[in-house]
Amino acid sequence: MSTLTPPRTTFQSSELSRASADVFAAAADHPVRVTRRDSEALVLMSESADQARASLLELAAQLVAVSTSSDGSLASRMSDRFPWMLALRPVDQEACANDILTAARASFATNQPHLAIAELTSWRETATAIAAGLGQEPVEWLDD
Repeated sequence: MSTLTPPRTTFQSSELSRASADVFAAAADHPVRVTRRDSEALVLMSESADQARASLLELAAQLVAVSTSSDGSLASRMSDRFPWMLALRPVDQEACANDILTAARASFATNQPHLAIAELTSWRETATAIAAGLGQEPVEWLDD
C-alpha cells in the first residue's frame, strides 16, 4: 500500500537558487509560500492562478453590489450587472442567478476560484449561444 505525499506548500528563499526547478514546479501546480529570514514571506503562483483570484474578487464585488440592493428579484438585479443574462428565458435567469451565487459561496468557502468562474463562464457561454440563435432548431437524433 502506497501513501501519497501531500504537495509541498512552503519553501525557504534559499531553495529558489538551490532547487528552483522544484519550487517553480510546485508553484505551477498551486500557490507556494516562500519564507525569508528577515522579512515577510512571499507567495509564488502561476499567472493563471493569480488571474483566477482576481476574477473571483471581481465577481465578489459584483455580487456584493447585487446583494445590497433590494429592487426586484435576484435575477433582475444580477442581469443589471451581467447583461448577457437577458438572453436567457426568465426561468433560466433565476436558475443562473442561483447557480452563480451558490458556486461563488463554495469558491469563497474552499478558496477554489475555479468553481465560481466555471459556473459564470458556463452560463455566459449558454447565453451567448442562445443569442446567436443556436439551439433553436429541433434536434434530430440518429438511431444506431
